[in-house]
Amino acid sequence: MLTLRPARERGHADHGWLDSWHSFSFADYYDPSHMGYSVLRVINDDRIAKGGGFGAHPHRDMEIVTYILDGALAHRDSMGNGSVIRPGDVQRMSAGSGVVHSEANANEGETRLLQIWILPQQRGGAPGYEQIHFDDADLQDRLRLVASSDGREGSVRIQQDAAIYAARLKAGAKVWHSFFAGRKGYLQVAKGELRLNGTHLKEGDGAMLEQEAALELVAVTDAEALLFDLP
Repeated sequence: MLTLRPARERGHADHGWLDSWHSFSFADYYDPSHMGYSVLRVINDDRIAKGGGFGAHPHRDMEIVTYILDGALAHRDSMGNGSVIRPGDVQRMSAGSGVVHSEANANEGETRLLQIWILPQQRGGAPGYEQIHFDDADLQDRLRLVASSDGREGSVRIQQDAAIYAARLKAGAKVWHSFFAGRKGYLQVAKGELRLNGTHLKEGDGAMLEQEAALELVAVTDAEALLFDLP
């Protein structure tokens, strides 16, 4: 079963320096029918204007994955980490028992990113941080594992039985993914247009997959997407 989450039905907040679309309830956007999906709690499609950013703020008991689409994001946190995240980088921050961090646009123009929150298997763990770069060749015309519970295949390690795959597809490219019995899937189209098991999806659209043995993605245009394999 495939359930579409159309881009324009997401929550939206425009703060001037930040234009954000929320796939699930977040901050002032509350929709009891969209509180998350499986252990996936947040997908925010954020556009941060030049000079904008999030000041120091706390998190706890959440696996936070940041995926840059365009531009660059400067990160600092209370664990002593400081970095700049660019397209191809996947950052994982385990908030655990508590962490404070800040994020700022480090680009001369707009920076666009997907920020993802995943519920951890256990609360109160030690905070942690990891950042891995994937070359374009790693992501081109394939579903590349970028986050997993065990860090396999060079992915960042998250504290949950979930996996995230990234793909950059040229128009006409096809990729496939199989699900083990009982697993769910969520696809987020970041750029371009795709067909997911025959259903046309546009930029910003999401799709929930349940009781599907497999999926086929066909790029209608050049496209970029994230696939979540969930318990």
